[in-house]
Amino acid sequence: MTDQTRPEPTLLPGEEVDLSNCDREPIHIPGSIQAHGALLVLRATDLHIVQVSQDIARWVGKSPAALIGQPCAALFNHTQQSLLRNALAQGRFELNPLYLFTCALLPDEPPLDITAHSSDGLVLLELEPQGRSQDSAPDYYTLVKHSLTRLPAAVGLQAFCQQVAEEVRVLCAMDRVMIYRFQPDDSGWVYAESKRDDLEPFLDLHYPASDIPRQARALYLRNWLRLIPDVGYRPQPLCPPTDPLNEHPLDLSFCSLRSVSPVHIEYLQNMGVKASMSISLIKDGALWGLIACHHYAPRYLSYQVRAACEFLGQVVSLQLGAQEHAEHNEYRLKLSTVRERLTAGMGSETDVAGHLLNRSTNLLDFIDASGVAVCINGHLSVRGHTPDEHALRALVSWLAEERDEQVFATDALALLYPDARAFPGIVSGLLAVQVSRKRRDFILWFRPETAQTVNWAGDPHKPVRSGPLGERLTPRQSFAAWRETVRLHAVPWLEVEIEAARKLRLEVMDVVIERVEQLARLNAELAQSNEELDAFAFIASHDLKEPLRGIYSYSQMLLRDLENQLDEVSQERLHALERLAKRMESLIDSLLDYSRVGRQMLDLEDVDLNELLSEALELLSARRAETAIELRVPRPLPILRCDAIQVREVLTNLIGNAIKYRSGSDGWVEIGFLAPGDPAHDEMAGRTEQLANERVFYVRDNGIGIRERHLQRVFVLFKRLHGRDDYGGGTGIGLTIVKKIVERHGGQIWVDSTPGQGSTFYFTLHSEGNW
Repeated sequence: MTDQTRPEPTLLPGEEVDLSNCDREPIHIPGSIQAHGALLVLRATDLHIVQVSQDIARWVGKSPAALIGQPCAALFNHTQQSLLRNALAQGRFELNPLYLFTCALLPDEPPLDITAHSSDGLVLLELEPQGRSQDSAPDYYTLVKHSLTRLPAAVGLQAFCQQVAEEVRVLCAMDRVMIYRFQPDDSGWVYAESKRDDLEPFLDLHYPASDIPRQARALYLRNWLRLIPDVGYRPQPLCPPTDPLNEHPLDLSFCSLRSVSPVHIEYLQNMGVKASMSISLIKDGALWGLIACHHYAPRYLSYQVRAACEFLGQVVSLQLGAQEHAEHNEYRLKLSTVRERLTAGMGSETDVAGHLLNRSTNLLDFIDASGVAVCINGHLSVRGHTPDEHALRALVSWLAEERDEQVFATDALALLYPDARAFPGIVSGLLAVQVSRKRRDFILWFRPETAQTVNWAGDPHKPVRSGPLGERLTPRQSFAAWRETVRLHAVPWLEVEIEAARKLRLEVMDVVIERVEQLARLNAELAQSNEELDAFAFIASHDLKEPLRGIYSYSQMLLRDLENQLDEVSQERLHALERLAKRMESLIDSLLDYSRVGRQMLDLEDVDLNELLSEALELLSARRAETAIELRVPRPLPILRCDAIQVREVLTNLIGNAIKYRSGSDGWVEIGFLAPGDPAHDEMAGRTEQLANERVFYVRDNGIGIRERHLQRVFVLFKRLHGRDDYGGGTGIGLTIVKKIVERHGGQIWVDSTPGQGSTFYFTLHSEGNW
């Protein structure tokens, strides 16, 4: 027996009574049975009677004292005993009640149907009258057969369930038959109903989970049918009260005569119900719902009627999955078609997110949602109504760190992730598929809060009152429709939507993994090409310098030796050759410097940037003395982990350019940084999320400025925006080297400028420890 069917038997002394207390009522060991039959308990080893119901004499003509300790032969003939022994030997009713035979034990009394099951070394025989049925003994085989032929004609799950209610009502002739469907939170919903015309409808009413407590649902999962012919019956205690084999109350979990919880009896009485029957509906091993039958006068149903209803319930249970599948089949086909369009050609796209979001058929056409976001390799793309970028990245982090599911779905995100309360109008429902947990790659669909009006059969939050049972739960006295609006909930995700998202995940994963492997190969090839290019540049430049020096030397020798023999034009040509040789040497030196930056390993250490700035300014001291330019440092620079020599070169180049391209005698240069929390930094980080946690350094001047169309060209190798000898000349490689040094430190560099007013070069240096 599981914990679900053996709950804690009592409430604790002084414990506050609420609707959840029913979960601890020991309904499987009531110690009594209903009055419409009798119970005999036999020891399995020798079939001696060890326990009986108190009114056994009414059914068999012998008192409890006359039966206890006697063999079953005291009641049954040899043939009947053989049937019992054979069934027991074959294990045919182990935890499974089975009809054995019908016999008459008293003259002038109706025959009794005998059913049995075995448990914990005992055999429990239930005796019920065959002739007390109020039916005219119809052909139940034919009735069930006709019912089964009519069910397939129903189109859709709800129509199918409505037809089931109609068919069961024909079989049992009760006043009301409902299909009671359990929801994910264990609350119930009257999904279909067949009733007498004069009765108030219960269709579409919802019942809190406490109306059918946990242990009751556990028994419904194990017992297909439960009958209460008369809610006003007088319980018949067992004699003796406890199981004689272990001195514990007898477990009646599988006994159809089992006495009913007084709480449930009071509940039915409050509804005016005099008799009830429940047939379990089980799908994939879980309790899907009940066929709940109510009658407003006592009504006994014979074993044959109940067997027909139970058989119909089992057939319906087998059909539920097919009916649900058929109900969503059209949607499933649409999802499959859209998924094929989405993934077609995706493998050849460099931008997977763009392929999924920006085509005419996109992720919002795939699953019914108000917004969708794709986070691949740290890049976030959105479509429709979604939270802002900061909130989305926080949500992705929560999913990666707190949720293990490859596919995660909820219609009430705020109950799991409190930050979602900030945007219920955008996100209450979330369907997320994890493409890569390590790299935090996700696809997210969003649904907004939907005010769901639920028709409750009574107030689910109504306080419990003391009733006839004292400090036991008294069910609600009012069954008027009670409307509750459920907040922070979205329309639930359908299983077909979750299934479709899971299939899409696999296809996107294949593409993303292939793309990662492809990028890894390309990066390796690129790194090798860069190394070879740097080596080539170094070797070529080094080898070019020797013949170049020869050209320069011979031109000087010719000028010196033939000075009086050459005319003016020839001398000018030789001087031009000298100048070209010197410029060529300068270009080669610059190319060597550039290749050196690419080949040299970074020597990372903690560096005080204030000291580095002082060294850079000392290198520029001669140029500063010539210009008398003002130097500004708004606040001390931080300590940074970097390569000191290379970063000093960055500062030297940027400050040197600011001095070179001054616009007047009152020029100034400012060297500083922006830290997270500074207004200017946060404004900049709002436009570029990658800057959110990094310091941004800058060198600002009030010089000649740069036109907008040239802002990117300034970083191109050997590219100068002015004449070769203007502003002191140069090769145009300084900013190219600066860019390469910054990028080797994992940073980025860009420039803002206004012609005639000045320029600001921003850069970051992101190496280990610089967060």
